Amino acid sequence: MKTFANYAELAALQGQEVAVTGWRTVTQQHIDLFGQATGDQQWIHVDPVRAAAGPFGTTVAHGFFTLSLLASFMEEAFRIKGVDMAVNYGLNKVRFTAPVPVGSRLRARLVLLEVQPVAPSGLQMTWQATIEREGQDKPVCVAESLTRVYGGSG
Repeated sequence: MKTFANYAELAALQGQEVAVTGWRTVTQQHIDLFGQATGDQQWIHVDPVRAAAGPFGTTVAHGFFTLSLLASFMEEAFRIKGVDMAVNYGLNKVRFTAPVPVGSRLRARLVLLEVQPVAPSGLQMTWQATIEREGQDKPVCVAESLTRVYGGSG
């Protein structure tokens, strides 16, 4: 984890890769719980027997499950001293570029694309987040994510 003393210290890295997270394993339990929470019970996600004969040879994680990992990846990657609250402000673009078979290990690469002040004491960051699958050249998800933080020092 990288710790920044203030907004300016982070903003100085605009245009650069700020962090690469550790690897996280996607289990069938993760996939099943996500499917239960969202109501997406498609067999390619939650039926290992049927999925074994399907196009991926096993169950695969929901694309939105993969995307949802961004929040915890960002929390793992960096912090700004004095920040009281961080919120997901939205997404500009998301692509699910490859499947995530059960048992995959994923990590995120975070590039800080843009930084903008938000009154009265906040900062909006635009991140290029690339989620990689261990052993694969092609990323599984590429997203432009907007995050706002409040309470840190400018």
